[in-house]
Amino acid sequence: MANTDCVRLHKDDNVVVAMSSLKAGSRLVPEGVETTTNVPRGHKAATAAIGEGSPVVKYGQIIGFASQAIAPGDHVHTHNCAFSAFERDYAYGEDVRPVTMAGENGLLTFQGFKRTNGKVGTRNYIAVCSSVNCSATVSRYIADAFNRTDALNSFPNVDGVVAFSHGTGCGMAGGGEGFDNLERVLWGMASHPNVGAVLMVGLGCEVFQIPRMTQKYGLGETDRFHSMTIQGSGGTRKTLEQGVARITEMLPLVNEAKRETVPASELTVALQCGGSDAYSGITANPALGVATDLLVAQGGTGVLAETPEIYGAEHLLTRRAASREVGEKLIERIKWWEAYTERNSGSMDNNPSPGNKAGGLTTILEKSLGAAAKGGSTPLQGVFNYAEQVNRKGFVFMDTPGYDPASITGQVAGGSNIVCFTTGRGSAYGCKPAPSIKLATNTPMFTNMEEDMDINCGDIADGEMSVEEKGAEILQTILRVASGEKTKSEELGLGDNEFVPWQIGAVM
Repeated sequence: MANTDCVRLHKDDNVVVAMSSLKAGSRLVPEGVETTTNVPRGHKAATAAIGEGSPVVKYGQIIGFASQAIAPGDHVHTHNCAFSAFERDYAYGEDVRPVTMAGENGLLTFQGFKRTNGKVGTRNYIAVCSSVNCSATVSRYIADAFNRTDALNSFPNVDGVVAFSHGTGCGMAGGGEGFDNLERVLWGMASHPNVGAVLMVGLGCEVFQIPRMTQKYGLGETDRFHSMTIQGSGGTRKTLEQGVARITEMLPLVNEAKRETVPASELTVALQCGGSDAYSGITANPALGVATDLLVAQGGTGVLAETPEIYGAEHLLTRRAASREVGEKLIERIKWWEAYTERNSGSMDNNPSPGNKAGGLTTILEKSLGAAAKGGSTPLQGVFNYAEQVNRKGFVFMDTPGYDPASITGQVAGGSNIVCFTTGRGSAYGCKPAPSIKLATNTPMFTNMEEDMDINCGDIADGEMSVEEKGAEILQTILRVASGEKTKSEELGLGDNEFVPWQIGAVM
């Protein structure tokens, strides 16, 4: 990408993106117009007159409608561009193209933990899963007894003891969407390939009963799966003591796991963005899309999510649906979200956030078009409910909120063993048990937060690297991290507080 004052992303666009802050009177080269006002870096300037009510076009797609007449050179943002719903052509499967799989000589590998159930982990944790908020504190205390001491020094193959504690599990209906979400999340964490052993801790009288879940999924007490309740154990102190004793017994077994060479097809990558800016859809997201295509060609899986943040771009995904059934399931989830926000007196355009807007994003339509780029270009093979086990290879979609911690919790519970997280504003995020690779969309933010960011994708906008070259770099980083290289988030110790199951329904 040439380093210039502005960039046009599609021939049909009537706006360009300022690559640096422009003062009024700046000539947009090669657009041939002058800015009428100051245009902040990453924001949009009109290249043609846009009448009131007419579409504003970026990426060759509608991102909003002029709320007042816009002159050539005007700054285009929330003051003159507004969200409005409009009909989209879903054209199911029209743009599907076959994937060229990597040949035998081009197959990639990483060093992973092979599990007895056939799954492959990129990390090796012991999980303490709380069934209810009432057992959250004791679950954390059990984990802290190992993580805040030298108790793990003799077990080099164990990455840590992580407490999956949360704020629900009772005061909720014993069935329905909210209960099902929590059940899938806890089961997903208990059976995750990055988890070598599990201790489930409950209070005893909560709505979410551990025996109900274990019976449903055919779990029984083993040397790698234990469960207990505070009431049954005789109180908080005794539960803590017994929990520590049980994990102490598990440690030698979990430490027996050794990394071995496995194919890249065993990778399932959660594709995520947060703290987005106008560069997200120009640099990091399309580069991650290239990496996703390369991973799919290896037989691996990329999981796009955040349904509210593909709103307005869903028609680009349905055109890639491997079947009409897959495409229609995606649209069914879109309609669910429209009804969900309406009955909660919200709007699908509640997103972007203030930080997104400061970074140049004006409407959810614009944000979604950039966010969807993370999914690359291969066929959409499946659409999964929140935290549902992803059982198809290739590019898939999971229905989740746009709120990053809740979204990634679902993706990881569904089996993602790596997270790739693009950010333009600078999200401080980590994830256990799946390592999170942070991709900066612009060089100034990367430089400012280099201790948090793993990869700078801003060099695409700086004209130093192509999207394709950066995508190949991202894939190589994924393979190294999957093999044990620590991410910046892991080095900082992030990931204990980002477990946030999506809560739906009444609190009773």
